[in-house]
Amino acid sequence: MLQTSKSILHEIDTMAEERKQAILTAPDRLEIPGNTYYVSNDGDDTNDGLSPLTPWNTLARVSSADLSGGDGVLFRRGDLFRGFIKAASGVSYGAYGTGDKPRFYGWDKSLADGGLWELYDPDHHIWKLNEPILDCGTLVFNDGEAHSRKLIPSYIDGRFVCREDETRVFDMAREMTKDLDLVCFYTARMTTSPSKGEDFPVPKMDAESFGELYLRCDRGNPGAVFAAVEALPGRSFFQAYECNHITIDNLCLKYIGAHGISAYFHITGLHVTNCEIGWIGGTIQHYFGTDPNYPQGRRGTVTRFGNGIEVYGGCDDYVVENCYIYQIYDAGITHQVSTNGQTYTMTGIRYRNNLVENCVYSIEYFLEKTDGDTESYIRDCEINGNILRFSGYGWGQQRHNTDTPAHIKGWSYENTASVYSVHDNIFDRAAYRMLHLVAKKPESCPVMYNNTYIQHAGLPLGQYGANETKEPPILPFDDHAAETIHTIFGDKTAQIHIIQ
Repeated sequence: MLQTSKSILHEIDTMAEERKQAILTAPDRLEIPGNTYYVSNDGDDTNDGLSPLTPWNTLARVSSADLSGGDGVLFRRGDLFRGFIKAASGVSYGAYGTGDKPRFYGWDKSLADGGLWELYDPDHHIWKLNEPILDCGTLVFNDGEAHSRKLIPSYIDGRFVCREDETRVFDMAREMTKDLDLVCFYTARMTTSPSKGEDFPVPKMDAESFGELYLRCDRGNPGAVFAAVEALPGRSFFQAYECNHITIDNLCLKYIGAHGISAYFHITGLHVTNCEIGWIGGTIQHYFGTDPNYPQGRRGTVTRFGNGIEVYGGCDDYVVENCYIYQIYDAGITHQVSTNGQTYTMTGIRYRNNLVENCVYSIEYFLEKTDGDTESYIRDCEINGNILRFSGYGWGQQRHNTDTPAHIKGWSYENTASVYSVHDNIFDRAAYRMLHLVAKKPESCPVMYNNTYIQHAGLPLGQYGANETKEPPILPFDDHAAETIHTIFGDKTAQIHIIQ
């Protein structure tokens, strides 16, 4: 083990910046055997879309198009599109033209407009957005210069109450103690659908839940104070539900509150390449139940969305390669499912050569086998060549459960897996565990080699091993870290650097 010097950290910084610039300037190389449709800010949805001279204009037009397998949809570089896309099977989505990647932003408009805000509480500098909006994960100001701290009360017995003290009614003036604190409220529709065994009325949170947004801004009207204000609304950019053979290449996906790319049930052939994906997540999934990620949770626990690229369910030929992913509330990249008695297989997974920074989990996976399922499995999964940095140091760490971050987060489920390897990655600092690699059986843990580990002395290295009889311990990153990584993690060719 080597004590990390400034030169080593500078070398990693340089590698990360070079990787970032290579991703941001990646050329367009999609091969589209079918029809190619073009979309630009100068287009018109009544056009045929079949040439750069007759482009469509909106993401809604793309979602409604009758696309066939082999078709492609290209967005003009340098343009900004707002909203979301319902992906179609067999279709490639990419870029054309010159300049920066085409940008996708989640909300319908920028909130940097003084006319959108009214002063609600002058004594406490609280401003109200004067039109309804979906629940927001956070607000981002001036392209990442600052962001909001989102305050989320619980909802119990017909009222919003403080999560830390559920006997106390939530009062904005008392709770919004910091500049740029954010609160969203929605109660128009209620549900009693249970979660984790609970059954009591709570607000129904979905894509139709347009409510109120309040922001503390000590400097005045936020729409006038900031040149850019972007909301992260409760949507996903690409919704790939029961779709197959989708490629998403060379797009910039930013500022959305659920997921950047969301695939459910079972998907074959999802390829995400050369994309920039940042500032994702934080919106409310549901107000009820017991959140397993929040051990302190009680009856009014709140669960939040947030993954850059998510497959929830089964998959085959799932590739995320050469992407720059950052500032995600939960995971940069993930495959996960709780089976609920059904059978899911996750095979042919490749996470390669990505740069992931300031996410709670750089990469997350889990296979929770429940309600009698014994057949589900993960097979042929390779995580290699990635630079994973600063897990738990981004905006997502405003969460209540601060002790979960990891660069690879496998939790402690059954996680039945085979032909699973983690190699040639750089794990650069984590606010808590660097790695959480636990499964019921030891053979389901990954084969590890040629990885580089950089961590502060005294912080956790993490967990590795089987939990069939008891949970493996959380191991420290200390003077014995090299021996631990070589013998317990099995990474005998690792490079290990400790920051004193």
